[in-house]
Amino acid sequence: MLTLNALRWGKPYKSLETQEVVHFDTGEPIASIGQVNGGMLQLDMKHTARARAVLRAIAPSELLTRCKKAAELFETATLPMGDGTQSVDEFIHQQSASTGLPEHMCRGNMKKNSFVLANMEQILDSLTRGLDLNILTRGYGDEGRGVTVSYQVQTPVLGAVLPNNSPGVHTLWLPAVALQIGLMLKPGSQEPWTPYRMVAAFIEAGIPAEAFALYPGGHDVGQALLSRSPRSMVFGSAQTVEQYAGNPRVQAHGPGFSKIIFGDDCVDRWEDYLDVMVESVFSNSGRSCINCSGIWASRHTEKIAAALAERLGPTAVLPPQDDQAGLAAFTNAKMATGTWAMVQQDLAESGVTDLTAQFGDRLVEKERCAYLKPVVATADSPDRAIASKEYMFPFVSVVKCDQKQLLKKIGPTLVGTLITEDGELIDQFTESTSVDRLNIGPIPTNRLNWLQPHEGNLTEFLFRSRAYQTAPASPQ
Repeated sequence: MLTLNALRWGKPYKSLETQEVVHFDTGEPIASIGQVNGGMLQLDMKHTARARAVLRAIAPSELLTRCKKAAELFETATLPMGDGTQSVDEFIHQQSASTGLPEHMCRGNMKKNSFVLANMEQILDSLTRGLDLNILTRGYGDEGRGVTVSYQVQTPVLGAVLPNNSPGVHTLWLPAVALQIGLMLKPGSQEPWTPYRMVAAFIEAGIPAEAFALYPGGHDVGQALLSRSPRSMVFGSAQTVEQYAGNPRVQAHGPGFSKIIFGDDCVDRWEDYLDVMVESVFSNSGRSCINCSGIWASRHTEKIAAALAERLGPTAVLPPQDDQAGLAAFTNAKMATGTWAMVQQDLAESGVTDLTAQFGDRLVEKERCAYLKPVVATADSPDRAIASKEYMFPFVSVVKCDQKQLLKKIGPTLVGTLITEDGELIDQFTESTSVDRLNIGPIPTNRLNWLQPHEGNLTEFLFRSRAYQTAPASPQ
């Protein structure tokens, strides 16, 4: 069994207090993780300038080369891990065992993280609109128009309070290293594997260990990080997002409420887009903020829901090693029963119909864990409570809404796939502030273009454009 220790700017720290991570189904111990407190993190904040300094000492082009090497190591190599080593297969098994995700989904998320890191040069070129990265290193430079531009760094490090639900979200903090920003990370208690393995890959690729800090621990660690770091990320519920709304120091990532929206000109051909809907709802066991939780149309909503229920309703609970497994376990059975109680309350509302009830019980309880099978429901109005809900399993409400009311009713939407050829409707959605990522046409909500920002541009979060002028040289 591995022992993972905190990492204080590249130096392991052995804690007296540890937390055991066990297999969600068997209870078998997987790892022991040293726990630290928020006071230690606050103490270590005084070294953040050094983390940026060691990264600035490496030319951006060389740093990108090392990031590409780290991507290869992350995906293929046996790496140092705690008091031992970790092969790729061990990583996949350990991640699946602690998170409940099927192993093939863990491999998919691993490839996603590796892809982003391997293609960091193209991603940063897109996010910075072709800016010479040396300008970010110096703080100023010439973009080629004969005018000095300046970008003022807002923090020497990026802090992140990381989640447990899906390893795919780690793509959001990966670009920080290539931008010469150090990392202070609080790993999720059930998913420490990706941050620990990624940091190990960075270090093995030649990126200075002093740029990295990992602080496993309780809520006080997360609170200390978010209150002390000049720039940080947090992942959580809608309440978490609301708590940090308007705080320029914190980038809060919560539920996505992602949707597929049919225009009146295409909704009569809804069957042509059934595969798009199924993938959007079901991929990654519905755990991602980019999974579709709402399908909106002015008509045919009952037929759409019935077809989706036919495809998703019979889904069986399979072992995590099975390549056909489509459902992730709730490693905390009480979370599954609590979630199901909330869903049942939504389903009991007048005007709401559960189309998956005919396919058997949705809650499957086991000795140490539980599963929730897909739920597809109709709502006869956007005003039904279920129309604005999102859950951490394959769940979707098919909402009846007049096209003229769509933008007034859909609410915040991380990914919106608009299926229409109506130019006026496309223009209305393009102008709308309700939808963050907008897909025009039948693009599944879970398919991201990594050359575009996801919930905000990280470079704009970490750097600020400012005026920068130098006086002419004095005559000799």
